[in-house]
Amino acid sequence: MTIQPVEKRLLRKLDLRVAFLVLIFIVNYMDRTNAAAARLRGYEEDLGMVGNDFNTLMSIFYVGYLLTQAPSNMLLDRMMRPSLYLSSCMAIWGCLTVLMGAVKTYHAALMLRFLIGFVEATFYPGAVFLLSRWYKHDELGLRTAFLSCGASISNAFGALFASGILGSLDGILGFTAWRWLFFVEGALTIVVAVSAIWILPDFPSSPSVWLLPDEQMLAKQRMEEEVTSENEHKSKPREYYSGLAEALTDWRVWWVGTAISLMSASMSFGMFFPTLSATMGYNATTSLLLCAPPWILGTATSFVVARHSDATGDRFWHIAGPLLVGVAGFILAISTMNTTMRYISLFLMTQGSVAYVIALTWIMNTFSQAQSKRAAAIALINSVGTAGAIGSSYFWPSSWGPSYVNSYMICILTSIISIAMFWVLRMHLSRCNEAAEAEEKSLGLPKGQRYLL
Repeated sequence: MTIQPVEKRLLRKLDLRVAFLVLIFIVNYMDRTNAAAARLRGYEEDLGMVGNDFNTLMSIFYVGYLLTQAPSNMLLDRMMRPSLYLSSCMAIWGCLTVLMGAVKTYHAALMLRFLIGFVEATFYPGAVFLLSRWYKHDELGLRTAFLSCGASISNAFGALFASGILGSLDGILGFTAWRWLFFVEGALTIVVAVSAIWILPDFPSSPSVWLLPDEQMLAKQRMEEEVTSENEHKSKPREYYSGLAEALTDWRVWWVGTAISLMSASMSFGMFFPTLSATMGYNATTSLLLCAPPWILGTATSFVVARHSDATGDRFWHIAGPLLVGVAGFILAISTMNTTMRYISLFLMTQGSVAYVIALTWIMNTFSQAQSKRAAAIALINSVGTAGAIGSSYFWPSSWGPSYVNSYMICILTSIISIAMFWVLRMHLSRCNEAAEAEEKSLGLPKGQRYLL
């Protein structure tokens, strides 16, 4: 049998497993953002929140998230069964989400949000690293978009799901509607976690019952071809100069992490999307229903942009373009309080999330030489990026509503600075490509791997 049919069969099986990763990310994001929906049905009042208490509740999640990402990915790199590790973490945060529905005080909710962030942080960087261990660099864009679209799908259908729970379960068994929201979504997470033990893939080097011997061999071979031997096999032993140390001393990790942090800050509107939808004057159920269409469009756009980015090999312009569309949405929201125009602005804002997908793919392409360094780089960049989410939770105080002009101005600024930083990265990588080409010509070497721009 030729390699091509085997490779097609392998990719088809892999893509089915990745589809389940998307489902996990959907429930992951629902558990992360359900407090925003609960806010519309008395959550703040029942727990006695005042001032910026709700903003702190949203922010504390990312403090826990920040602490876990890097060590979790370094641990994952050394595991034989990442499927068991990720599904176990998922079951834990599902239980914590259920407990969120039983809290009586604000401080108890604050502690649980911190713990949920601490455990949830294992999933997304881990899932991205898992993808990079199975797919080639020219296949990653679409798959990363497929995974990341879970956030947009969650924002869209999570709002519909929440509206159904909040509208129909209020008072059942003596619990208010927002408590049922945490109960139901936490239980759903636990069910998916149990299924994930048998469905999630491990690494190509681990025995897999779902792959035939020739498929397993090809999976290993594909990844060996992706690794640049001179960077993977340094003269220093791995135990003395780990991938984490390499990532820590690479200035590009911190530069890209800062750019991602600013991008995350510009997309902080997503955490308060139900609140922004409610500024149009509709009731809680209608406001949640109106959240869905903008995110559905954002999901569709992610696939189109990611596929085009993979086809053309371009990353920067596929980041800058969606961010600028998001900026247009912010400007439109600032300029008017007209209901129709503000709703249109929400559609434009959600396009900015497409840029995050492409940026993450670019990160995996840029730090693809060594698996250990790639794991650390992905986690560190996500960790630095999370810092943007911690601070940006305070971009949306109730006192700035309903227009939120100041909030949108900050989002415009962070978007522009992020674009500028990615442009600097593009120029640096372009010079690296030129230097590599000059060296190959002078030494008579065949053309090697190039950075995508």
